Amino acid sequence: QVQLVESGGGLVQAGGSLRLSCAASGRTFSSYAMGWFRQAPGKEREFVATISWGGGRTSYGDSVKGRFTISRDNAKNTVYLRMNSLKPEDTAVYYCAADSGRYGSSWYGDYDYWGQGTQVTVSS
Repeated sequence: QVQLVESGGGLVQAGGSLRLSCAASGRTFSSYAMGWFRQAPGKEREFVATISWGGGRTSYGDSVKGRFTISRDNAKNTVYLRMNSLKPEDTAVYYCAADSGRYGSSWYGDYDYWGQGTQVTVSS
């Protein structure tokens, strides 16, 4: 069992930056790949980024490539999402998730555990 708690969301102006954190409980955090997804009102859940269990492999959704960076600190049981050059279309609830598959996936169905989400709002 893994419990995930996101933090770091908020209101930011377009062009600004935020760093989201996701703290995980449990001693097996390092064996999970981790991912970030987002969902805006009236839209489907969208893949943002994923990182492998050891941090050596990352992947990003096309809409965030070059602006967002996913990282993890297994000693702190935490995964991060650094978001730069934010746009109004990045406004959404951001969720972190854990995938026992270890190498990460862009499909939300592969993930076993989810956090409650944190709201990110980007004003124009």
